[in-house]
Amino acid sequence: MHQAYLMYDRCMVPSGVAAAPPVFVRLAAHPLRWRLLTELAHSDYRVRELVTRVDQPQNLVSYHLRLLRDGGLVTATRSSFDGRDSYYHLDLDRCAEALTDSGAGLHPALRRHAAPPIPPAGQQRSRHIAVLFVCTGNSARSPIAEALLRHHTAEHVSVASAGSRPKPRLHPNTIRVLRDAFDIDIANQQPRHLDTLIGRRFDYVITLCDKAREVCPESAHHPQRIHWSIPDPATAGETDQARYAAFQRTAADIDTRIGHLLPVLATTQARRFDS
Repeated sequence: MHQAYLMYDRCMVPSGVAAAPPVFVRLAAHPLRWRLLTELAHSDYRVRELVTRVDQPQNLVSYHLRLLRDGGLVTATRSSFDGRDSYYHLDLDRCAEALTDSGAGLHPALRRHAAPPIPPAGQQRSRHIAVLFVCTGNSARSPIAEALLRHHTAEHVSVASAGSRPKPRLHPNTIRVLRDAFDIDIANQQPRHLDTLIGRRFDYVITLCDKAREVCPESAHHPQRIHWSIPDPATAGETDQARYAAFQRTAADIDTRIGHLLPVLATTQARRFDS
């Protein structure tokens, strides 16, 4: 289903006949589909994980996931850990656009408002929110995420990244894409192993690699676990130009996800400050 179908139907409606609800409203109004959207808003999941989380039969979950995919709200990518599996991902930008258009179809005053900024932690009352990004090599995806979150929060969030099997050095395209697209310099940064962070407390642990998700250890501090299923750009393409284009797409994807994460972190920080 094309994105246009998610927008409010502006076709003329005969006098006295109510317009049909927008497609987004019809999709989201079903209780099971709303539950799936809610779960996928937190993290990328496989079908069997969604079956467990919503406690419904797999054939029913798969059917409603197909409707959400046809509606353009959900996408699926093959797992890099097990190619027989797929991770489902909620396109929050598409949801926001469709929800805004749906609201505007009811009344133009119903518009989206910008999320509040992340407040700095109080010196005495609250500590910084701490986020850890994890991938296998800590040479591409996780350092990109670390740099972008630090950049967007002006260091009001404590950020780190690590790998389950770190590479000797950052991928050159990691350094290049952050410099070219965001004017961020991490040329002196080195990959680090997860073991070097044992004992540190994190509020959120975000895996960006399907393989790393399977081996990332549980923490005694019980942080929020989130998974972003993002292919490794270092394995894409056969030419330097194609590989760099993959890094550009990866950085753009991560930057979009970081933008969606910011309101979550702001809410967490605000609750902590008030407690």
